[in-house]
Amino acid sequence: MTIRDRGWPAGTPCWADCAVDDVPRAREFYGAVMGWDFEETAPETGGYLIARKNGHVAAGIMGKPEGMEQMPSAWTTYLATDDVDAIAEAVTANGGQVPVAPMDVMSEGRMAIIVDPTGAFVGLWQPINHAGAALVNEPGGMCWNELQTRDIDGAKDFYAKLFGYTYKDLGMDEGMTYFVAEIDGEGVAGMMLNDMAPAEVPPMWQVYFAVEDCDKAVEAATSLGATILMPPSDSPYGRMSFVQSPQGETLGLVDMSTTVGEMPA
Repeated sequence: MTIRDRGWPAGTPCWADCAVDDVPRAREFYGAVMGWDFEETAPETGGYLIARKNGHVAAGIMGKPEGMEQMPSAWTTYLATDDVDAIAEAVTANGGQVPVAPMDVMSEGRMAIIVDPTGAFVGLWQPINHAGAALVNEPGGMCWNELQTRDIDGAKDFYAKLFGYTYKDLGMDEGMTYFVAEIDGEGVAGMMLNDMAPAEVPPMWQVYFAVEDCDKAVEAATSLGATILMPPSDSPYGRMSFVQSPQGETLGLVDMSTTVGEMPA
């Protein structure tokens, strides 16, 4: 089991949380699909839930912030940083935006939300007491994070300037353009050209979670009102599916018969 109790290297996806309209409904859904238990945090967090699997911290769920109720329900990937303020400055200097400026999250860490020049939202996390996800690459934990964008070259340039990413071209078939972002030779995230997506589908950071059995996880999801975007299918990286929850956020589900782009331990 991959358990991490220290901070993640800068530029590595270290956390994911989901903003929804109905937190109790999301709690029921993800409890059934992911097997998560939930820890309620202090009242001043606005009802933020910490999801755990076998006692290990996996992800977060929260209600949509006041004034942002009209935004779609979505998972947010957070990239680790040692200095969130410096990265936020680099974001604006390189054509991105910072809609949520760096702010302290009590004594847990410091965060910001940015929009890259291709239009994808992603979080930044500078840990203090909360290092990020502890359970990864195991059922119940994140196993991969992937930027889907219509401007792959712009994205590569932007994140290389922020975090020093280098890129490995997977040279995938069927016209798919896919790069693995690397730090010191370790693959930390994917970047996929998604220029065939409908205009209403924005660029996004997609979160994949590991499950023990992809088919059973999808069955649990659909029994609670989820929509199957891609049915369970075998791939070189494990049996996987994409679903959209009843509240609208999308997630990838992957069984771990084969490792998917392991996060550095």
